[in-house]
Amino acid sequence: MVIILIIGGSSSQKLAAKVSKELDDYLCPVETRKFPDGERYIRFKDEIEKEVTVIQSTAFPQDESYMELFFMLKNLKDLGAEEIKVVIPYFGYGRQELRFKPGEAISAQTIAELLEFAGATELFSVNFHESSVKDFFNIPVNELSAMPPIAEYIKSNIEEPVIIAPDKGALHHAQAITSILNTKCDYMEKVRLSPDMVETNVKSLDVDGENTVIIDDIISTGGTIVNAVNILKNHNAKSVTVSCVHPVLVGDAVLKIFATGVKNIISTDTISSETNMISIAPLIANAIK
Repeated sequence: MVIILIIGGSSSQKLAAKVSKELDDYLCPVETRKFPDGERYIRFKDEIEKEVTVIQSTAFPQDESYMELFFMLKNLKDLGAEEIKVVIPYFGYGRQELRFKPGEAISAQTIAELLEFAGATELFSVNFHESSVKDFFNIPVNELSAMPPIAEYIKSNIEEPVIIAPDKGALHHAQAITSILNTKCDYMEKVRLSPDMVETNVKSLDVDGENTVIIDDIISTGGTIVNAVNILKNHNAKSVTVSCVHPVLVGDAVLKIFATGVKNIISTDTISSETNMISIAPLIANAIK
């Protein structure tokens, strides 16, 4: 019988434990700490097997999470691991996949190269913000979709939901959920009324009296979501629920969103948050087993 060790980094220990339980595999104890000067210490407290899966999300503090991950991967390779699957539920630095202005660093490419150098042999992540990030890797990359578990949660908790994307860029997420639930969806569209005036509205659906659900991949500052909620309220939506895959939620984002009168904020546990209502542990377990 092949033993596959599951190793959870500091940012994903609870998720790693859930994945380990799903797979009935062994969760390797890891000692991670900081020295007084901020440098990190990593020690695996058990023997390393040939096949290992490391789970580490890379939201804030991104730099620390990645440095810890690089140390773990290189250490595993040095200790004899031959197959090192890396699960990065939220792929930090994934939004800088192009050089938008002259002289900019292409951060996503650098991260990809460092992961491979450190020892990753296969990568799993959940809903890249830009799928083109996969092109930077020479190892197999598996992009998992959290839309099915989000759809199941919506189905169980919201009656006759109407799915709304806060902009056209998130429409494919709304459509993915709609295809599962067989319900209606739409997106917010900006219309320029004059050279200095722009109005945002639901493109075509009438949301009057509807239970609406906003879906996006990432909620960061919450500004886009607050705008979308206010528009739905102005169009007499019966209720507004906010949902996302990755709850980055910096600063007072949660407070700002709830202040609009939303029914709830729901997210997956790619990033640990008070909004976690949906676990992606079964999704990850199914992908790596």
